[in-house]
Amino acid sequence: MPKISTKIAVVAAVAALGGAMATNAAISNASPSGHSGADSAFEKRGDIRNLPDALQDRLELLANRPSTFPPMTAFSEAPTPSKLFQYYLIDTKHFQPNVFTTTIPGINDGVAPSATGPNHDRPTLGAIRVVVEPKPGLPTDPNNPGAFVDMFTDISGLFVINNESGWYEGWMIHDVTVPAVAAPRSDGHAQFGTLTAADAAKLARIGDYHNKPGATFTTDGKDVHLPAATDHWPDRVSNTVPVQLSLGAYNATQQSDLHSYWELNQYTNWTPPTYELPFTGGTAGTFENGQIGARSSLIPGSGPSGISNPPQTFGDNPNIPRDPDRLLNTSPDDPDRGMVNNDDHKETRLRFVPSGLANEVLLDAYQRLASFEPSVHSLTQRIFDGYAAEIARVDANHDGVVTAVEADLEGTSDGGQSNDRLFLPSTAYNRVAVTREINDGLLSPRFAPSQRAWVLSGNITRVAPSVTASIPQDGDNR
Repeated sequence: MPKISTKIAVVAAVAALGGAMATNAAISNASPSGHSGADSAFEKRGDIRNLPDALQDRLELLANRPSTFPPMTAFSEAPTPSKLFQYYLIDTKHFQPNVFTTTIPGINDGVAPSATGPNHDRPTLGAIRVVVEPKPGLPTDPNNPGAFVDMFTDISGLFVINNESGWYEGWMIHDVTVPAVAAPRSDGHAQFGTLTAADAAKLARIGDYHNKPGATFTTDGKDVHLPAATDHWPDRVSNTVPVQLSLGAYNATQQSDLHSYWELNQYTNWTPPTYELPFTGGTAGTFENGQIGARSSLIPGSGPSGISNPPQTFGDNPNIPRDPDRLLNTSPDDPDRGMVNNDDHKETRLRFVPSGLANEVLLDAYQRLASFEPSVHSLTQRIFDGYAAEIARVDANHDGVVTAVEADLEGTSDGGQSNDRLFLPSTAYNRVAVTREINDGLLSPRFAPSQRAWVLSGNITRVAPSVTASIPQDGDNR
């Protein structure tokens, strides 16, 4: 897979504290190296004591607030400890204030806050720990998309959502970069993860010549403008193009306390179908033109320019309910429910697509101005056509759906290319956000790609070398 450049807010270089995994009895004898604050029982916990100071301070702050329970314990899911290699500190400060985070006169003054401001209007804060599981036989390099990665989210200050099937949802965000230049395919289209020389020449002339290989792509060709509190929808907004991967849906508990666990691996590193983007309302003009929700992705297929499937075959059959988690391999040796693996019984009615394939669609739509449909200037149409074209390259049985078997990490597609290329590694996700969702029937974030439904956000902090970040082994190593 080509190297992916990410925008990094801070680089945290933390000395590794070696040795075998700590036992509960040994935890009380250790303290974090170089930590400036007073030690506490929480800080001495085995999964906390080796963490970088900034992350440890945030987690301790959360632990000392009114809460149902303190930040989650990270258990090891392998015989050796999990390793923290990056984290995100999240808050409400770095995007345009909205009705979920702020009282705005004339809009929501005179009504109780619905998302943030609990416990005497304390700031809403959180942290997301990202650790790799050193499972035997699996890669332990987080840059390898085959690694199994645990995500621990802890947030203080979000109210419980009660109405209309509402929920909060976390999102890992990769800002699409400008790839390297390479020779085209035989049909003139750019190879996977690259641009042609003609693409690069066209792209470089846009705006202030920012969009050169290796740069974070911007829609106007100017310097990167990430979301900021000074933004104003829709005339001053972020100019990057995000690939957004769901961290799952969650709700708060009593005391506006929120904790969520999610695992990133080849079976979960799948993103919403990009052809939903023109219908979420997060692009200027789509609300005014009545396009919100105008097209549904309820029935899996390759979108408006691709294959449409009958709901009787690809819909949510009440006799065999659709189960997008029914993808993992099994064997008779599995301790929980050992069986001979049967690929035919894996779920095939999938609406999501591998994250690297979603990135490829956005390259077609935004950057391949010479090699992909140079005469098509409608962004919406380019997204539709790019989605259909890229799905077709991986979709072996031509039903418009990419299955876990077709995208298996150890397999190949599109002329024998490794399927590793279909997945962005965890280290490519340079930002995170938490949204206030409501049941609109779409898989994409509410108002994507804008920040109008955000309640929290934060940038990546890398930890190199990685540090021990778990306590003794869990009973379930899946």
